[in-house]
Amino acid sequence: MTDHDSAATPGYDPSAFREVFENHFTYEAGFRRNVDRFAGRTALTDPDNGRSWTYAELGVQVDRLAAGLRARGLRGGDVVLYQLFNSPEFALCYLATQRAGVIGSPVNFRLAAGEVGYILDDSRPKIYVYDTELTEVVRQALELAEHQPDMLVAVGGGEPLAGAIAFADLAADSEPGLGVGALHVPGQPPYPPTYRETTRLYTSGTPGMPKGVALNSLVEVLSAHDVIMHFPLGPTDKTLNMTPWFHRGGLYSGGPNPLFYVGASAVVLRQFDPGRVLDLVQQEGLTFLIGAPTNLARLADAQEAQARDLSTLRGIVTMGAPLERDAALRYQRLLTPRIFNGYGTTEAFWNTFLRPEDLPDGAGSAGRSCTDDDVAVVHVYPDRIADPDDVVARDGVEVGEVAVRSVKSGYAYLNQPDEQQAKFRDGWLYAGDLASWDAEGLVTIIGRKDDMITSGGENVHPVQVEEVLNRHPQVADSVVVGLPDPEWGELVVAYLVAHGEAPSTGDLEKHCLADPMLANYKRPRLYGFVDEVPLTATGKKIHYQMRDLAIADQAAGLLVRP
Repeated sequence: MTDHDSAATPGYDPSAFREVFENHFTYEAGFRRNVDRFAGRTALTDPDNGRSWTYAELGVQVDRLAAGLRARGLRGGDVVLYQLFNSPEFALCYLATQRAGVIGSPVNFRLAAGEVGYILDDSRPKIYVYDTELTEVVRQALELAEHQPDMLVAVGGGEPLAGAIAFADLAADSEPGLGVGALHVPGQPPYPPTYRETTRLYTSGTPGMPKGVALNSLVEVLSAHDVIMHFPLGPTDKTLNMTPWFHRGGLYSGGPNPLFYVGASAVVLRQFDPGRVLDLVQQEGLTFLIGAPTNLARLADAQEAQARDLSTLRGIVTMGAPLERDAALRYQRLLTPRIFNGYGTTEAFWNTFLRPEDLPDGAGSAGRSCTDDDVAVVHVYPDRIADPDDVVARDGVEVGEVAVRSVKSGYAYLNQPDEQQAKFRDGWLYAGDLASWDAEGLVTIIGRKDDMITSGGENVHPVQVEEVLNRHPQVADSVVVGLPDPEWGELVVAYLVAHGEAPSTGDLEKHCLADPMLANYKRPRLYGFVDEVPLTATGKKIHYQMRDLAIADQAAGLLVRP
């Protein structure tokens, strides 16, 4: 008898459970319960505009927007792309796409036009919602893309593109019953609602173009459950995520996903300002703040300059980079003793968690595995991927690659079968991060296997920047690395081999800013010149060697700013 035979045990029939689990255990159903049971509680506050919505009011707006999407012909499998700053409209798009049974795809508002155009062709959205502050980027992206959305929807008071409708006009006049349970794409398997794709996030990947990560409704629910367990987060909490919501960490760590599922309250802030955040803690009684280490450093500076009453805080959660011991102690002293740090990826959310009781001794590590996750640090081989049980010594010294198995993971890349095969194996995600781990399970991230740079919480792939630099007529070759920086995590540094007369750094800055395939934040902030780029025997650039050189050159004052 196999393990599966137990389902056929006389007297036991799991079919009723499966019917409920696969068809009703959805994120949208969880939000709908809160619209009823917490009808009068505040769900969302926009302090910049003095607006707030109770759960009942938010539910009505979500229904109207979902009905508007359905009235325009959107059905299961159709995509709504939204490129928005943190805002009520972002929250409505996130909730209403799930209510309508379609796919919502939040996109980085910092991307260059060429990158956005690539995403338009990759996801082929029916509707494209954008902030009018991004109008010129959107215009260029549409010119570069082959796919043209059926409808453009503008958010904000700026000049919209020709033919775009206002966001308010996207909603229906009423909120009729939607009957979304049976929605599916004709010709495709009618997946039960639990397994149906709800959200599509884009992450950077080789050679730097974004990859679409498909998340289903069960992933939405389990991601919310994870945050609810680990903070812990409850219906009386009020949080502010200081990072952009289009990130997995922004949307799912104390952002709209867990808050609207548990019945808590979200305070939205369009752009991070440390003084404003501290004021809101005092004025709104915020219980959790979420952000990158850069955010915490600036909060500590602002609190030291002008102290606010932060007594309502139950914790600050950071992610994206390890916390150094001295920094952790400072944040505990100035902000709150309860500092957390999560490590993860767009694909699988966070998979290790450093808790306040792990500090300060555990500072510098990424913590232990999350409650429902398996984490391993496996050997790295030049010609194959290690099995999940082929682990390095748990001595805190030997370095390997992080592999995770998580029910919060999206296991598919849109239109990227080779990337999918390279990263996912037998339910495990090979994250591409190098780390060590110790006998207590504390994982310490060492760096990127593929040399990815993380600057200000954003991923920058060296190959993409190198390709742009190499298009300059006076550049024969280039190598791009990350230089450790206390504020930004890493600074983008470029070493160039000149073709003839070396270009000026000002000319290189203009060249990068003008390239439609490179977001501004990815451009180099420091430059150096070399006679040749170090290569392996197979012709691959040796980035780690150049990174060591950048550290030495910076200490010697040899790197040049544009």
